[in-house]
Amino acid sequence: QIKLAESGGGSVQAGGSLNLWCVASGFPSNSGVYWMGWFRQAPGKEREMIAAIEPNGHVTTYATPVKGRFTISKDATNIFNNTILLQMNNLKPEDTGVYYCAATQDYHSFLQKDPPYWGQGTQVTVSA
Repeated sequence: QIKLAESGGGSVQAGGSLNLWCVASGFPSNSGVYWMGWFRQAPGKEREMIAAIEPNGHVTTYATPVKGRFTISKDATNIFNNTILLQMNNLKPEDTGVYYCAATQDYHSFLQKDPPYWGQGTQVTVSA
């Protein structure tokens, strides 16, 4: 059973930085076939995809609001290739929300906001 566990997050003032980690477990031996990414849900808003990374870690995509401020990457020190990092810089109050790690073999499910595997979420709060 595939499980995703997020860590990091917390509270920070605008302009600050935070890092989020997601560790996946239960992948089949060939874990290099899963896209992994981050979604967030702000209060009163729909969940949105903000960043994704392709299985080999060479291709990344970002939502427009976070481009140039957020960086998604795979933990190169992890031999199982199952840990991703979201580095968030120059945070803004509108970045506040619950951040969810997600995984899928089909990138289109990310675009449809319906990947099969989700973490429990971690809160990020940015104060003005």
